[in-house]
Amino acid sequence: MSNVSVQKRFFIGLVSVAALATMLASPAWLQAEESAATGKVKVLYHVDGKDPDVAKYALALINKHIDAEGGPDKIDVELVVHGPALTLFEQDKMDPELKKRFDQAIEKGLHAEMCQISMKLYGTPLEKIAKGFVATLHPVAVKRIADLQQQGYIYIKP
Repeated sequence: MSNVSVQKRFFIGLVSVAALATMLASPAWLQAEESAATGKVKVLYHVDGKDPDVAKYALALINKHIDAEGGPDKIDVELVVHGPALTLFEQDKMDPELKKRFDQAIEKGLHAEMCQISMKLYGTPLEKIAKGFVATLHPVAVKRIADLQQQGYIYIKP
């Protein structure tokens, strides 16, 4: 066997080992393992626009997604709302179809969070937002979204 052939095999083997080590050490791999250990798919839906059709679509997707996974014991769904989308979820202004879809999703285990900063900017306290929302764990919604992604949540923005 020639010296060049041995060097090529060694190099390919070294690259393969390095790729495997990188994959095993990556957060995405660890997060996938963590989700598999809990038996639940972790999904984050993000709504920030003022278009009611997009919000209704997002909630329809959430309801279908929960059903498709086999119910709330198989999926952990987070909804983070901020910016102009806040006005769509005000109790006294909420579109009836949006409210119906939101209530269904809450009943199926959806965890819905409203941005603290958006509530301040729009002068809308949590008490005036649709029942089922809680304030985001971090005051800034985009930080909360990033935190959830670091925790292994799959990001979906309809």
